[in-house]
Amino acid sequence: MTRMQARLRLICLVISALGASILPIAAASLPPFKDELFAYPAILQTADNGDYQIIDYQEMRDINGRDAVPEKRVRNEYVSLKARAYQKDMVFETASGPVRAMAVGRLDQPAFIVIYLHGKGGNRLQGVNDFTFGGNFNRVKNLAARNGGLYLSPDFRDFAATGETQISGLIDVLKTKNPAAPVILACGSQGGALCWRIAANQNASTALAGLILLGSLWDEGFFASPAFKKRVPVFFAHGSRDPVFAIDQQEAFYREIRKRAPGYPVQFRRFESGNHGTPIRMADWREMLNWILLRQP
Repeated sequence: MTRMQARLRLICLVISALGASILPIAAASLPPFKDELFAYPAILQTADNGDYQIIDYQEMRDINGRDAVPEKRVRNEYVSLKARAYQKDMVFETASGPVRAMAVGRLDQPAFIVIYLHGKGGNRLQGVNDFTFGGNFNRVKNLAARNGGLYLSPDFRDFAATGETQISGLIDVLKTKNPAAPVILACGSQGGALCWRIAANQNASTALAGLILLGSLWDEGFFASPAFKKRVPVFFAHGSRDPVFAIDQQEAFYREIRKRAPGYPVQFRRFESGNHGTPIRMADWREMLNWILLRQP
């Protein structure tokens, strides 16, 4: 090997090492955390090259067999309380006034930001409860805290204009301080009304990296939104027996997205025999977050 070849090889090795050291979180998967416990029991059917999946769900196994006290306290092995060391009850001062939120993870320059919006009757404490919904909120807390991310569960006034103003204000504060962090908005049940409003919000939508709808609703207005035009990834999870928001209409909305924008990044997980709250319990946070993060520019 000549001296010039040796220099070129050294330069290539240095460039390669530097490139590996500055890869953003979007270029790599969040590592496993209790995946053996939270993995889907079985995939009954797939379609659309895997974008659509029907997941096996059985109440006796997935509630009674998973919880020490059904629907109130999951078994201990599903939970790690280490994330509580990074959990704070905070007030964020926004242009629309103070917004109170439970925050878990890194507040300064997080690698990514996940905001969970509760449904009717909920509050900021629902999204940080370690033991309800099969420990699924504990899992997303740990995924954020262990990987340099930030997870937030805020309070808001309503699911209409005031709530939109509060959440858009919160997003603005977060993005102003952390401009490089992708923001993922996850909405449970009626909270989805705010997901769609933020998608249509001219300012807040520019910050969106992805939307997650858990047992939630649809909105035809999405097709005229900045988020749709920007092709913000959307992930749906829904129970087949949901008595609040009909599965047929949510699946039709998923198919309409694919029809209007071929190749649009959209996924659907149908929990067969699942009820209204099933997606909040069963949806795989690591799958959802990785799928969205890996689609960031």
